[in-house]
Amino acid sequence: MNSAARRIGRTLALVLPVVLVLSGTLAVTRVPWASTATDSQVLTASSGKVSTKAGRLAPEEALRKRLLVELQEKDPGVALTHLQEATTKRPSLAKHCVSIARDLGRAAVTKYGAAHRAQAFSRPVCDTSFATGVAAAQ
Repeated sequence: MNSAARRIGRTLALVLPVVLVLSGTLAVTRVPWASTATDSQVLTASSGKVSTKAGRLAPEEALRKRLLVELQEKDPGVALTHLQEATTKRPSLAKHCVSIARDLGRAAVTKYGAAHRAQAFSRPVCDTSFATGVAAAQ
């Protein structure tokens, strides 16, 4: 009888924590990550994945957006200079430099009209990607 009780005790010692963890996990369906939680900052236990903040951009997309705004507010030369500085400061952005510079070239043609005027802002950033964007926008 003593060995039967010991066997039951061992079984409960192994099974009980698993049951408690599973029941606790299933009971909690929403966990706010901040005191001012919004629906986009909530983890749903049943979904199996974590929600991230809505609107968070990848670093290269944030840089692209910032430089396109800067091009509209100032000029393409300033945006190209800041692109070069950003890729020098963060080498991981260098692989996106070509596509960003091309987008800046297209945006320059949209802002300045004739390709020859937009081409005047060309800089040796990311080879000839800015000029390629200007030419593609024609």
